[in-house]
Amino acid sequence: MSSNKNQTPPSVRRVLAEDADFGGDRQFATTLARGLALLKCFTPARPTLSNRELSEQTGLPKATISRLTYTLCALGYLRNVPDSQRYALGSAVVSLAYPLLANIGLRQAARAPMHELSASVRGSVSLAIRDRLDMVFIEVSRSRSAFSARIADIGLSYPIAATAIGWAYLAACPVTERQALIHEIRLRQPALWAQYEPNIRANLNFYASAGFCANHGELRPEVAAVAAPFDTTPEGRQLIFNCVVPTFRCTREDLVHDIGPRLVNMLRSLRPAH
Repeated sequence: MSSNKNQTPPSVRRVLAEDADFGGDRQFATTLARGLALLKCFTPARPTLSNRELSEQTGLPKATISRLTYTLCALGYLRNVPDSQRYALGSAVVSLAYPLLANIGLRQAARAPMHELSASVRGSVSLAIRDRLDMVFIEVSRSRSAFSARIADIGLSYPIAATAIGWAYLAACPVTERQALIHEIRLRQPALWAQYEPNIRANLNFYASAGFCANHGELRPEVAAVAAPFDTTPEGRQLIFNCVVPTFRCTREDLVHDIGPRLVNMLRSLRPAH
């Protein structure tokens, strides 16, 4: 059972942990939280799952899982895989996200500049918003390289604690909000915090002078990235851009003196249109 729990996506473990945290809160809808946790079990590496596998990943009883999958299928958030006892995400998941994406107008305005920058650096440029303790991509422009296809796509998420795009989000937060978020990371992701605290502290200082954050292989040895905040949406969502290139194609000095300033200049060009 321990090996199965280790395969559970961090976002699922957080939902289930918060389920326990809110045990005394009558306003907290436990069944809804568990249904959402089930949806987050599906990943590109595991696009179909059985009730047994969902039970193993979440630790929820099989009877509970059966009721949840039946309900989610009835509502279109899951679908039965033909000729099997497995499930996959349903089209209602995409429909649910559309109103959020459609109301972030910057996605359309940024597409051409993002494409230009991604092509010139032979990498990818992404726009992200926060999802609890992760940053999730809501717009992506990729060069034609296979490298870019592996590391950037709409809907992919990466932890705030371990990434340049997450560090830029922290840098853009008001001090009290940043302190609260760091406290939550330390509490819920102690291993990530212990590993990346020096990078976070260094990048918060670096951002104050450079206007962007940089990560040269700290999360994945082959990935180098710079990231900078843009503005907030009318609903108060902080928007963050990043630019990612392979480490074999750039040094840390290239990130700091070339690619980072290029990203900041792209953001400056977007502000009049925004």
